Amino acid sequence: MIKIPNLRKQKGMTSVEFAVVGGVFFVVLFAIMEFGRVMFVMNMLDEITRRGARLAAVCPVDAASQTFVSNQARFNGDYLSELTTEMVDIEYFEEDGDPADLSNPTSAVTLIRYVRASINGYQHQLLIPGFNVTVPVPDFSTTIPSESLGVHPDGSSASCT
Repeated sequence: MIKIPNLRKQKGMTSVEFAVVGGVFFVVLFAIMEFGRVMFVMNMLDEITRRGARLAAVCPVDAASQTFVSNQARFNGDYLSELTTEMVDIEYFEEDGDPADLSNPTSAVTLIRYVRASINGYQHQLLIPGFNVTVPVPDFSTTIPSESLGVHPDGSSASCT
């Protein structure tokens, strides 16, 4: 006679198996989604430096325009709210690569040949449940040749704000 195993001993086994397999599955699922989020953030940081350098190359060299460029470059904080204007640096360089002297903006415009936008100090907060981890992100920068710097061909100057 064949003995049938007692099914009462098997009750709840499905729940235990789901707890083990489901836990691993959800951690992997959240890790995949977080990897996609990290890639999005890296792409956004690169785009922010490109956009900031492009705007700085055509806007006047003054404090108000630099604040405007920093805000516009980071899309006014709509996509990366953790990225502040203090993390976005706009720098101007002369032809030999030395930083331009901005104490006299009118004479500096003739000497400035390159504009650099960079992001320093940004950290990415992971959203994986159970893991409260902040990941430091490498600094990003984009350098391009300067263009009009807000000066029109007729000698007048325009504001970007």
